[in-house]
Amino acid sequence: MFTDARTLPDQTSLEADLAIIGGGVAGITLARTLAGSGISVCVVEAGGLEPDPEVQSLYEGENTGIDYSPSATRLRLFGGSSNHWGGYCRPLDAIDFEQRDWVPFSGWPFAIDELIPYYEPAAEIVEVAPGRFDDRKYWQRVTGEKLPGLATGRMRLQFVQFSSPTRFGSRYGDELKAAANTRILLNANVTRISASDDARGVKRLAIRTLNGLTHSVKARYYVLAAGGLENARILLLSNNVIQAGLGNQNDLVGRFFMEHPHMGGFAEMVVADLNRLPKILRERVMAEGRSAKAAFNPTQAFLREHRLLNATFMMGVAGKYSADQLPEAANANDTARRDMLMAARRFLTDNDDAVKPGHPDEFGVWLGIGGSCEQAPNPDSRVSLSTQHDALDLAKIKLNWRLTEQDRLSFYTHLHSLPLEFGALGIGRLREMVADQSDWPQPLGGGSHHMGTTRMSDDPLRGVVDHNCKVHAVDNLYVAGSSVFPTSGASNPTLTLVALTLRLADHLKGRIR
Repeated sequence: MFTDARTLPDQTSLEADLAIIGGGVAGITLARTLAGSGISVCVVEAGGLEPDPEVQSLYEGENTGIDYSPSATRLRLFGGSSNHWGGYCRPLDAIDFEQRDWVPFSGWPFAIDELIPYYEPAAEIVEVAPGRFDDRKYWQRVTGEKLPGLATGRMRLQFVQFSSPTRFGSRYGDELKAAANTRILLNANVTRISASDDARGVKRLAIRTLNGLTHSVKARYYVLAAGGLENARILLLSNNVIQAGLGNQNDLVGRFFMEHPHMGGFAEMVVADLNRLPKILRERVMAEGRSAKAAFNPTQAFLREHRLLNATFMMGVAGKYSADQLPEAANANDTARRDMLMAARRFLTDNDDAVKPGHPDEFGVWLGIGGSCEQAPNPDSRVSLSTQHDALDLAKIKLNWRLTEQDRLSFYTHLHSLPLEFGALGIGRLREMVADQSDWPQPLGGGSHHMGTTRMSDDPLRGVVDHNCKVHAVDNLYVAGSSVFPTSGASNPTLTLVALTLRLADHLKGRIR
């Protein structure tokens, strides 16, 4: 059942076994998993079914770190940020879960084996199942192209699968509407998670609407699933008992904000013979109803040996030169590409290997390379509360996203590995395009991947939630989503946060009886 909180009588009080704050990917996944379970569920969503500029403005915040817009990276409506999700899916790597002595504050409270049973059902939910993320033989068979063996030991091929992408609100809304045990409360802004006098439990949720109404939801258990920024903000605003905010007795809520630094324009590869580059390496391919593209990722042995953070690189055709005319030296880029293409063609000819352009009219092509990197957990990269207030008179977010020298040096080490790998493969020549490597390539952005602000650890001095995602010292409050990630890895977080939510659902089924 869907209910618009703006239409209820003022000071309505609702009750449920479980209240879920947020109707995005994690909240919808959890509610769907509990549908038909006999557990009454109330999903409290701050937005409606359609975008609304007034509602979206409640995500506006202050930025004091790397140039970044909080409001542009989240969507405040049913389905959450799945409504602008790009659909990239790949699990985290085993090393991402490990405590690495070269990565401060690293280590999940469990190994990847804990999530493996949940990754396949998660792939079904995001509609990329069965997962073929490491199955090289499968992709060779369905594409009919042999994939190159990577020779240097620095890189390996993995495969990103693309959801359509699944828009969780429209895809699963009717299913939840029909679920007898589920109520979706729309346009309901949680202004406080009200704690008991000893802060050991949550008593109710305080709710306000933009048309001036106040409501409450009382439940036996609560799950905060409002995203990596709002999860921290709501806990910090919930300070009726603990002045620093609920769950923040150790000053960890909002700290360790992580993104995946995304860069472009830092390198390009020129290729004289496009046939040497399998299609899946340069563009998305469709096979048996699946869309996928290969990615270059560092091997775990290379990460350990050189004490590096994780990363991922993908490439795509950015431009072509015709065969009937050499590239003119109109600028430095064209000159460099022309010289590299001519050298590449001479190499192929000298080795009695006929150049076979991908199209007979082509002289050669160049491919742009994009990269994203793991960010090391950093307590100074954080979400806190601003002195500015929104339309509900709540303190806005103040975001201070910070990167470290470790992050930057890891990226450049991987960048320098790419020409060695591509040279060994004989498929093209890489041209690095960053003159000053004392700074990040520009422009530097993020993937709208908000992680780490309510990080997971069984030690309350190192994390906000325990291995079951329960807030430390609060008996009936849990957190879902990528805000609980202790480390970010280099994979897009959606598939893993869905897997984590399925695991949380199993835990809650055992507790709520």
